[in-house]
Amino acid sequence: MTTESNRVQMVETGNPALDTILEGGLTSGRVYLVEGDPGTGKTTLALQFLLEGAKNGQTGLYVTLSETKEELEAVAASHGWSMQEIEVYELVDSSELVDSNASQYSMFEPSEVELSKTIRGVLEHVEQSKPTRVAFDSLSEMRLLAQSPLRYRRQILALKHFFTGRNCTVLMLDDNTAQDADQQLQSIAHGVIRLEHMMGDYGGERRRLRVIKHRGQKFQGGYHDFQLLTGGLNLFPRKGQPQPIENANFPLILSGNESLDHLVGGGLSPGTSTLLLGPAGVGKSSTAMLYAISAASRGEKAVFFIFDETREVLLERAASLNMPLQKYLESGNILIHQLDPGELLPGEFACQIREAIQPSEDGRRVSVVVIDSLNGYMNAMPHEHFLIVQMHEILKTLAKQKILTFLVVAQHGMLGHMATPVDASYLADAVILFRYFEATGELRQAISVVKKRTGSHERTIREFQMRDGVIRVGSPLDEFQGILSGTPTFTGKTSKLLGKEHE
Repeated sequence: MTTESNRVQMVETGNPALDTILEGGLTSGRVYLVEGDPGTGKTTLALQFLLEGAKNGQTGLYVTLSETKEELEAVAASHGWSMQEIEVYELVDSSELVDSNASQYSMFEPSEVELSKTIRGVLEHVEQSKPTRVAFDSLSEMRLLAQSPLRYRRQILALKHFFTGRNCTVLMLDDNTAQDADQQLQSIAHGVIRLEHMMGDYGGERRRLRVIKHRGQKFQGGYHDFQLLTGGLNLFPRKGQPQPIENANFPLILSGNESLDHLVGGGLSPGTSTLLLGPAGVGKSSTAMLYAISAASRGEKAVFFIFDETREVLLERAASLNMPLQKYLESGNILIHQLDPGELLPGEFACQIREAIQPSEDGRRVSVVVIDSLNGYMNAMPHEHFLIVQMHEILKTLAKQKILTFLVVAQHGMLGHMATPVDASYLADAVILFRYFEATGELRQAISVVKKRTGSHERTIREFQMRDGVIRVGSPLDEFQGILSGTPTFTGKTSKLLGKEHE
């Protein structure tokens, strides 16, 4: 299939995510370089490219210098593909490899004869079959035959000029086996796509794709994570295409708890982010769940991305607080995505969020997203400074969709000085702080709002309690001291504490 963009004919690559990165696909009739170490997915990408052409009635040719037709068919079969509509031209003749006399030349250097024969064979076959799409695998064999950089460059230029004007889009694969980085190919090719893979200190290997150049066309620069799975390359573009919601006035989002809503200034604004900060077990996730349940009860949708606990534990905790989480899961108003930090790719997470916030067929929109927690998300990132940059992009996307986002961060420690593993407070529009405190020989919790960009908020410290299946927010504790030091103490009357009127 071809599309018109700025009067330039484009061809789709067979990978919709790659077409998104290329902003439409590849320019038709040009030669492209696909480079990467062995095992990064170059052959798979080339097969997807040829199969897309076959699906649209275009002739495809796979020229192989190192692999046999049977090996290519096995690769295709592993992805569930058939190569019946793709012609494979093998430049390796097994009979010549085993015949020692066939490779002896008395008047010329063997490399000169073999390279000339190789190029001539390709040109003759292309003239006969007249393909629309060609994959040339791989250039490392031609580099070895050429022996000198000058001769190698001239042969690649000859191939490029041969394909020019024949309405043929060509992918040339290079496995980077040269000792030095070969920049000559990049200068010759119309576009360059690089595939990389690396191993982290823990977890599976990570692969990423980068479009180095695409002459005359816009594309998404930078690295894009991908997985090599059955069915091809599963790419995660760094930037998606969600359309912002324009000229829409949504009411403040309420928690359903009157005291909590009063504490945050009457509700939280759509399109903002709220950081829930405090030690483990103090009630951060339960507060986020309260807003999600309230949104679901209004017919809206809420999405959880959980790193630190399982789906079953989340449901059990909701049941203990009399929150009907299971009910809204069954109705589809609440979705839960359980993630593994050891296997999750950073780009994959951003793509999952973009897909999850798409409006459903019945018109229900997502109004609340909970990321629980940033501690687990940080463990999925190679370096901490990448987390802040990518989280900023994610929050910006959610803000354009008028979605209220909760970021849960567990601080290190329980009492005293507590360290924050990542400082995301400047990214958030509101910060709700949770603390433990001691009163009458009992460990209790406190809640306060220390920041809110969109409107006023109450500056008092209130008691926060999760007991008997109910979340309660008490009256202001005006004789509360030491909250910011991490060791708050209550010196007032015990009658102001929650639960004392029942005991």
